[in-house]
Amino acid sequence: MSADNTDGLLYVGGEFRRAADTVPVIEPATEEVLGHAGCAGESDIDAAVAAAHGPGARAWSAADPAERAQVLKRYGAALQSRAAETATLVSRENGMPISLSRGVNGLFPAALVGYYAKLIANSECEQTRPSLIGHTIVRREPVGVVGAITPWNYPQALAVMKLAPALAAGCPVVLKPALETAMDSLIFAEAAVEAGLPPGVLSVVPGDATAGARLVSHRGVDKVAFTGSTAAGRIIGTTCGQLIRPVTLELGGKSAAIILDDADTEATVAGLRSASFANNGQTCHLSSRILVPRSRYDEFVEAIAALAHGLVVGDPLDERTEIGPLVSARQRDRVLGHIAAAEASGARLIAGGAAPDRPRGWFVTPTVFADVDNADRIAQEEIFGPVLVIISYRDDDEAVRIANDSEFGLAGTVWSTDVERATGIARAIRTGSIGVNDYQLDIRSPFGGVKASGVGRELGPEGLEAYQISKSIYRVGEPIAPIRH
Repeated sequence: MSADNTDGLLYVGGEFRRAADTVPVIEPATEEVLGHAGCAGESDIDAAVAAAHGPGARAWSAADPAERAQVLKRYGAALQSRAAETATLVSRENGMPISLSRGVNGLFPAALVGYYAKLIANSECEQTRPSLIGHTIVRREPVGVVGAITPWNYPQALAVMKLAPALAAGCPVVLKPALETAMDSLIFAEAAVEAGLPPGVLSVVPGDATAGARLVSHRGVDKVAFTGSTAAGRIIGTTCGQLIRPVTLELGGKSAAIILDDADTEATVAGLRSASFANNGQTCHLSSRILVPRSRYDEFVEAIAALAHGLVVGDPLDERTEIGPLVSARQRDRVLGHIAAAEASGARLIAGGAAPDRPRGWFVTPTVFADVDNADRIAQEEIFGPVLVIISYRDDDEAVRIANDSEFGLAGTVWSTDVERATGIARAIRTGSIGVNDYQLDIRSPFGGVKASGVGRELGPEGLEAYQISKSIYRVGEPIAPIRH
């Protein structure tokens, strides 16, 4: 999708429309205007929610799951046919290296839609159980209209983690993406038209915080699904609590990478390349606190510093680039502010620490601090940039204590040549997910956080269940065969 045909557009009730207000989308590598995002107002949110209660959306919710699965297969194919241009567009919008964007923004959406299409086609929506008075039909129904709010860092992947299971469950969705990546969000709308999703089943309304607040508090919304900062999640959670409305919150993180004393240096450092620096550090689940045993501290400090120095910083569309620009000047300045505060507090800078000498672009060099105390601000706050801290520990018990000493609990990693030992450590970490000698999300398994990292789960069968409610129908007499929908 080109900038020319997305400028200022929203998608509401099966039709593209011009937004009354627009904001420029700035390409972070060049600092030039890439296009203009339509900025939804409160009336646009109202129209999208109204469409989600219209006849097309009602028919979608009432359809047999097998019928929805067939439409979703076409939807996945339509997304797949746009994968290459989608990946490039996202890299231009937010600075993600193209080598990463091809997978998470290009291939992943179609794969996840296909997964949920297959899952819903093969699932029984009713189950009969014996009861004291006869039997009970336990029925799974769509939760209703979903308000989905997504950020700019993985715009396609994080949106489809809500869209695919919600649509499979029979829920109409009003998607409010971030303005920074509003242009690629309209690809979901284009694919919906091609696949034949009925009008009102999906609306795409990029907008600011005002639009998001309208969607979250709208009386016509039955569930909210949000990915973003913990601060915003607290506000959304409060609103949903007051309305007694179900909500899924995937929030921030400050995850630990625990390097055990038997870890292979070369393999561990190679794994940290993606586990700690993916997407220019703009990833919620990154292992940004590196816990190193005192017995091997100097060795790993040197190796991790060398890793940071060796990462290729540059144009996100260049195949060789490993670290692209941050999404905005504001984000770059925020990250540099964290770095300056860490230096002022006495942390030892061993790599990076500044903006590189480039004529354009909002870049920050990969940065590593050693001799950090876990209580330091830079070890406790989510930075959302290419910045790591190294913390020493005495033994396994202290490593677990340090890893758990955080308000967050989203992810983490453990590195060891002894997989069983590492798995035992992983079990002791209070977190929603954790990797042993790697970290990759699995579409078949739940992802989400504990503590300040969120509520609820996405992906896997649990991701589908998040968009369904259970209804019990108590009946006297002999059971009959349940229906599928």
